[in-house]
Amino acid sequence: MLLHHKFILSAKKNPGKNAIVDKTTNKTVTYQKALIASLILAARFKKIEGEFIGIMLPTSAGAALATAACLMGGKIPVMINYSTGALENALYAKKKCSFGTIVTSSALLEKINCPKIEGMVFLEETMNQITAAEKIKAAIKSKLPAKTLIKMVGGISDHETAAILFTSGSEKEPKAVQLSHKNISSNIENFGNYVKITESDSILANLVFFHVFGLTVNLWVSLYYGMTMITYANPLDFQKICSIAKEERPTVMVGTPSFFWGYLNRSNKGDFESLRIMVAGADKCPDTLREGYLQKHGVTLLEGYGATETSPVISVNTFENNRPGSTGKVIPGVNVKIEHFETGLECKTGQIGKILVKGDSVMKGYYNDAELTNEVLKDGWYNTGDMGYLDHDGYLWHSGRFKRFVKIGGEMVSLVKVENTLEKYLPTGVSCCVVDVSDQKKGSSIIATVTIEVNKSEILRQMSKDLPNIALPKQFVVIKELPMMGTGKIDFRSVTRIVQELIDQGK
Repeated sequence: MLLHHKFILSAKKNPGKNAIVDKTTNKTVTYQKALIASLILAARFKKIEGEFIGIMLPTSAGAALATAACLMGGKIPVMINYSTGALENALYAKKKCSFGTIVTSSALLEKINCPKIEGMVFLEETMNQITAAEKIKAAIKSKLPAKTLIKMVGGISDHETAAILFTSGSEKEPKAVQLSHKNISSNIENFGNYVKITESDSILANLVFFHVFGLTVNLWVSLYYGMTMITYANPLDFQKICSIAKEERPTVMVGTPSFFWGYLNRSNKGDFESLRIMVAGADKCPDTLREGYLQKHGVTLLEGYGATETSPVISVNTFENNRPGSTGKVIPGVNVKIEHFETGLECKTGQIGKILVKGDSVMKGYYNDAELTNEVLKDGWYNTGDMGYLDHDGYLWHSGRFKRFVKIGGEMVSLVKVENTLEKYLPTGVSCCVVDVSDQKKGSSIIATVTIEVNKSEILRQMSKDLPNIALPKQFVVIKELPMMGTGKIDFRSVTRIVQELIDQGK
C-alpha cells in the first residue's frame, strides 16, 4: 500500500488519538489535525514545479507532516542531511535530482549556521501564511470517506518512488537511493509483524528523517500503524531524552549504539522501564552496552542490521529469538545469501562472505546512475558491501564492511573484529576505531585510534590471546573526539585521513 494512503486510513480510524507529541515545541497533534495540516501543505506543494521537493527539517511534527504532505501533493521528498555540511548537501541534492524547492526552517538554519540558498521555503512562514479559507477547505476534505480522500490525493502504483535518501558518504560521494512505497511498506510490515508492533505502541522518535533508520522506523512505522510518535529534534541531548522516556513512557525506541551509550550514562534507574522493544542498529552493539541496559533498566537491548538500500531492516533479534552478538534472524519477506568474496559461490554455514539481499524492500536503484545500480544489483540481489555469515540456527553475524577488511600476509583481517577485541580490554568510557593505512614500502598497517592514552603494551598482550599477530594494531593514535556522522556512526573516512596525516607528519 502507498504510505500516504495508509496514513489517511490511520487518521480516519483514530481521529482523536495523538499522532505526534512534539517535545521540542511542546505541541501535541491529533491524527485529525495531522490530516488537515497535511492536506493544507499538500495543496501548496502541488503548485510547486517538478516532481521533487527537498526536505531539510529536524525531527519534529512539522518534518513528519511535510514529508507526508509531499506524497499527498504528488511530489517525491528528497531528504537532505543537515548535520554534516548542510549547505554542500543541499546544493548537491538540488544538482543531483534537478529540483528547485527545499522546505526547511529558519530556526534550523540559524542553529547550524547555514545560509539561505535560492529555492528555500521556511515551514514556519508557510504555516503562518495559511488562510482561513485553506483551513476550512482542508477540514471539509478531511471529513470525506477514506476511499474518496485516497482517490483525491493521488498515487496509483506502490512501485512509485516514496523518497530519495542519500547514503552517508563515510566512504565515498553520497549516492541517491530511490525507495518505492512497496520497498518501505513491505519493510514496515515484515519488521513490524516480526517484532509484534501494534497501533497501541508509542515510539520515541529522535532519529533524523534524512537517515533511513529514522524515516522508516521512526516516521513511517508510526503513521503506518497509527501509533503515537513522540518526537525530539536532538538525539545528542542525552539528559532530555531520558526525561522524555520517563515522562511519556514510550514502548518502542530505536537508535545507534553511540546514542544509547549517552542515554545509559545520563539516565536514572526506571527512565526506560516502559520500553518493550529497544533496538540498536547502524553500527555494532558492544556486549557492555547490552549488559548496562539490562542491569540498570531491566531492558533487553536488541541488535538489528540494515542498509539504506534495503529500506532498511534486514535482520533483527527479538525476545523470542535473541542471540547477543549476532544481528538476529533475517526478517520474513527478505532473503539473504552469503557469497564467497573471490569465487562468487555461496558460502557454507559459518563461512564469512559478502552479504547479498533480495526481496520487496530492496531499492529501485540509485537515481540517475544506472552504472552504479548495475554494480550492486544483479538478478534482484543487492550486494550490501558488508561481510558476514549465517550460523546453523539462521542467525546473521555481521563482520564489517568489505572495505573494512584488509589483506595482510595473504590473510583477510576484519577491522571490526579487531575493534571488538580492543573494546574488551579498554578502560570504561574509552572509545576506539581501528583503521588501516597504506605505505608503499610496508604495505597496509592496522592502526588503533583511542580517545585517551592507554597502556598499549598491556592491551596488546591481552588482545594477543584472541587475535593472531598479523591482526594486532601496529600503532595507537589518540584522537580525543572521534569524528561522527550525523546518524551516530563513526566517520571512518575522516578517521583514516586524520591517522594518515599524523603518520605522514611523523615520518
